[in-house]
Parts: sequence; C-alpha cells; structure tokens
Amino acid sequence: VCIAVRGLAPEQPVTLRASLSDENSALFRAHARYCADARGGLDLERAPALGGSFAGCEPMGLLWALKPEKALGRLVKRDVRTPVPVELEVLDGHDPEPGRLLCQARHERDFLQPMRATLFLPPEPGPFPGIVDIFGTGGGLLDLLAGKGFVVMALAYYKYEDLPKTIEMLYLEYFEEAVNYLLSHPEVKGPGVGLLGISEGGELCLSMSSFLKGIMAAVIINGSVASAGGGVTNDGFADIVDVLNSPLEGPDQKSFIPVERAESSFLFLVDQDDRNWKSEFYANVACKRLQAQGGESPRSSVTQGQGTISSLLISPCQAAMHALVGGPVIWGGEPRAHAMAQLDTFFHKHLGGKEGTIPAKL
Repeated sequence: VCIAVRGLAPEQPVTLRASLSDENSALFRAHARYCADARGGLDLERAPALGGSFAGCEPMGLLWALKPEKALGRLVKRDVRTPVPVELEVLDGHDPEPGRLLCQARHERDFLQPMRATLFLPPEPGPFPGIVDIFGTGGGLLDLLAGKGFVVMALAYYKYEDLPKTIEMLYLEYFEEAVNYLLSHPEVKGPGVGLLGISEGGELCLSMSSFLKGIMAAVIINGSVASAGGGVTNDGFADIVDVLNSPLEGPDQKSFIPVERAESSFLFLVDQDDRNWKSEFYANVACKRLQAQGGESPRSSVTQGQGTISSLLISPCQAAMHALVGGPVIWGGEPRAHAMAQLDTFFHKHLGGKEGTIPAKL
C-alpha cells in the first residue's frame, strides 16, 4: 500500500491516523507524526515517522501498528468474502490532540480476489441445474452443456487479469465463492451444483468436492492428484505421462486429495491413451477410497484412443501447446475412437432438470 499526501504547506507538521472496526465493532487505531517536504508533499515510502505508534521509515506502519482501543483485543477476520475498511486521516500539527482534519480517505483490505467467470444460460425458461466448468488449461464445454439444459459457469482461476499467473498457489475460497454465487442465481435450481473438470481442472474439482459444501455431482475427465515434471520426445513434443510420482508412495502420499470426505456423486471418465496423466490409475485409486467409505459407488468409464483432451467434439487433439509445460506435448488419442461422452445424463440424474431442446446441426 502506498500512502502519500499532497497539497500541504512546505515542512508542515501533520499527524496521520488510521482506524478500523472489526466484525464485533471493536475499534483499532494507529497514528504517526510527520513533516511535509519542501514542496508540501509527504510520501510514507521515503518520509520517516517522528513518533507516535512507531518511528522511522515504515510505509506500512499505519497498518501493522494498529492496536485495540480496549486492552487484550484481537483483530480476527472471520468472513473473508468482505474487505476490511481502514479509515485514513490527515490532521494538522503534532500536539497530543491533533488539530483540524485536513483530509481523509478509505482503504479497503481485500482477502479474496474478485471472481472471474462467464455464465452460459439455456434459451428456455428456467430454473436449471448449475455446473461449474473448470477445464484445465484448454477451455471447456460450456455452450454444449448450456444446450443440454444446464446453467454453466466458466470459471477463470489463473492467468487472467489480476488472477494468479500460475497455479502454484490457489485458494479454495475463490472456488467456494463461485459455487455460492451459482447456487444463489435465480436461474439455478438447488440444492447443489455440479462440477466438470479435465486434467488440472479435474484435480481442482476433486479438491472442491472434498472440502466444500453444496456440490452434488462431479465429472472428472482424465484428472490427476499428483505433481508433474516433463521429458521431451525426439519429435520435439513433451511426453510427461511417466514422470509423475505416485501419490501412494513416499512423501507424495500427503498430496493425495482426501476424496473420502466428499459427499457428492462421481463420474470418472478416463482414457488409456492419456499421455498427460496416469488417469486410469488415479481414478481407480480414488474409486477404491470412495467405496471404502460406503454410500453410492462412484462410476468409472474407461475408453481407449481419446487421449487427454476429450473435448467431446469430433476428433481428439493428439499434440498441442501446454500452458503449464511451456511447449508442445503429446495428449494422445486416435481420431476413430474419439466420441461424445454422455456426461449430461449423469448430471441430469444427480442434479435434476430436463435435457435442452437445441438440436445438433451438421
């Protein structure tokens, strides 16, 4: 945070004060005394505080020095969906009771980045079952599913505007906000939503199903629960399927998503020709964990020849640029075996609703 004041008198003494109230209306304050420079400006990046709650050059001092008005108070933010407003004031003089108020501003401390998504609605009157589409690094099936009678949210989660540039650190609160938004939409029927993810998106869907509420069904297409490295084939395409560590061995056991905690129904769509992940292996392990907990058995559909990018259109993408690897990789798949997967039937079974009326056109 950069705090600066303009329009003061040359070398004018001022007191800067910060205050905020938490969710329990407890008041926290901090203040510091400064002098403007010869041009009447004050920049906390360069100007030292002359006393108060702190001293010296502390650009963020007015925030980290906030103390409760009542002894032993503690600032705790419980609802991370809303920002914390901090009131900033500039007062004349250095007296114990500063003089007149010269100016003030409000700074909001956000804990979550704004959600970035596009909503696809069927043309018929609703409400409809809702699906969050988290389709890895290559796009999704939003318009196709909207034509099948679903409200589909295409959720961006990295490399877009102010979202994280990589997927090294993602926060489930962001995805929880998307689920809650979809559930509150007037065109979406509850009581829960579905998730659809391919590749990296499948891993995120497993995490969401395991830790978040309001999810009734999840389709995982060629998903993974392990970290990946990479090698390069002699034709210049990266072949990364055999460099994955097993999540059942060594320290990588900690990386396995606790799918047994999930309360949703699962459909795993995997292909034996997947060259990104050992998706059949991961699906089998996840199914065994889910079955050990009782309840409805997860469904697993194994195909051969579709590869990683089962985009459910006409033919598979056998090799292409990979946003995470940074170069061309082998996705796998044979054109003859690539066909439309019937995931819409699974979603309608667990989320309700009727199939849309938009016919296919050739």
